[in-house]
Amino acid sequence: MPQPFHLALHVSDLNDARRFYGDLLGCAEGRSAPTWVDFDFFGHQLSLHQGSPVQTSQTGLVGDKAVPMPHFGVVLEMETFRALADRLSARGTVFLLPPQGRFLGQPGEQWTMFMADPAGNALEFKAYPDPAQTFASGAPDAQA
Repeated sequence: MPQPFHLALHVSDLNDARRFYGDLLGCAEGRSAPTWVDFDFFGHQLSLHQGSPVQTSQTGLVGDKAVPMPHFGVVLEMETFRALADRLSARGTVFLLPPQGRFLGQPGEQWTMFMADPAGNALEFKAYPDPAQTFASGAPDAQA
């Protein structure tokens, strides 16, 4: 596995963030203080700090879909992606873009879903049926 990344974001309410990242997504909570909390975000360090979140809008055109910008996320194995999509759907998650296949039959073929945390930070989860296609090129819109 590559080295884990560290990402720090503002959230408007740490308790809402704990419910979303911990209870809903299943991320283990790490260190915390009164104004921030760390999570193990699928093997990466996510630090959430009390503050004013960055505003997002669905302005990133990828293929025929407008995706939220800015956003962050993680590439999962297909089995993990499917299990997460099923769990989120069963819990009534409102998706910005529901779980779906993209670029089928093209370089970079993937499954993806977008959602927002309670503070409005946009997240993307994706998986590649062929992990070797993660950095594939060839289709002009395959990289997002």
